[in-house]
Parts: sequence; structure tokens; C-alpha cells
Amino acid sequence: MKKVELEIVALSHSITQTHSYAVVLGEVDGLRRLPIVIGGFEAQAIAVALERMQPSRPLTHDLFANFMDTFSIELTEVIIYKLEEGVFFAKLVCRNSDIITEIDSRTSDALALAVRANCRIYTYENIIDAAGLYLENEEQVETGSSEGRAGDVPVSNKQSGASGDSDMKKMSLEELNTLLQTVLDQEDYVRAIHIRDEINSRKNNK
Repeated sequence: MKKVELEIVALSHSITQTHSYAVVLGEVDGLRRLPIVIGGFEAQAIAVALERMQPSRPLTHDLFANFMDTFSIELTEVIIYKLEEGVFFAKLVCRNSDIITEIDSRTSDALALAVRANCRIYTYENIIDAAGLYLENEEQVETGSSEGRAGDVPVSNKQSGASGDSDMKKMSLEELNTLLQTVLDQEDYVRAIHIRDEINSRKNNK
């Protein structure tokens, strides 16, 4: 069965579930998108790695990645291999010396580890045909299916933290910087990224 390589292209809010997010996977060199609903903790774990933030203490996925590195276990790829009743299933393909092992994983956990290991992410053609979206442009992503082992529901196209856009627009740079520090102290990295982007946008427009 033909594999399709994916990359993480966005992290979005869910409008159907409080504190739920979607990670949006995009076809490499293509326009198909695969949105998958994940929990807030997993969204933060992915965001921290994508943005190369340094948390004050290792997150669970950092610990697991450090464990694998310590014992010379290489995560070679992540495969989203099955879609059943709206639920995605994923596996980690690991190498230790000449031994290849496949480990069952929730999709969100697999993606959080893939970002840390800088390994490739794949799915199969039939899965992206069934649950993916074909975009003529990259401005909108709507609906999707849920992640393996913790079935959820379709997601929206709103960027993470977008619900607070109007409030942040009214704040001064000094207030935004204070808020950013408070959010970082609370380890709310997804919100921190959104605040940081607002600060950078204002600085660039000066």
C-alpha cells in the first residue's frame, strides 16, 4: 500500500470541545490536509518542540525521547496506519542496532515524539483519501477525524489562541510582555506562542 509523507502545518482550536486542539498534517509536496483532534496536553507537547522552547522541566514526551536516546533507540518514522470508525491508529517504528520494533501509540503522542526525533511522518493513501481534505489554497482547514485511542470529533480552522485575538489587540506591548511571562510561568506554551506572535507582529510593523 502506498505511503504518503506528511508534515505538521498547523495547530488549531476545536470549536466542538472545550480545551481540545487539532494538529493539521499536510501532504509533503501536495495540497491534501489531514486534521486530527488531540488534547491540550499533547498540543502543548507538540508546540513546545515545534517552537524549540525550553521548559523549566522536561515534559513527559521529552523524558521519553531522552530515555530512547540514552539507550540508543532511534525513532525512524511514525506511521498513521489505520482509520476505524473515525479513530486514527499510529505506531512508532524504532531501531536499536539491527533490530526494528513497531510500538503502538496514540497519534498525538507519536507526533509529539516525531517532532523531537525529527523523523518522518507517514500515512497510507486510503486513509488520506477517506479523512483528508484537498485544498486549493492553504487558508482554511475545516473538519477532520479524531486521534487513535481517544476518539474525538471534527475540528475548526481557527488558529490556536485565536479566540483571544480581540483582547490582545487592545493590550499594549508592555502588557503583552507581562502576560507572556505569566503564561510561560504557567507552562501554557500554546498560548505563549500566540502571544509571542502578536508581539513580533507589532515589532515588525513599526
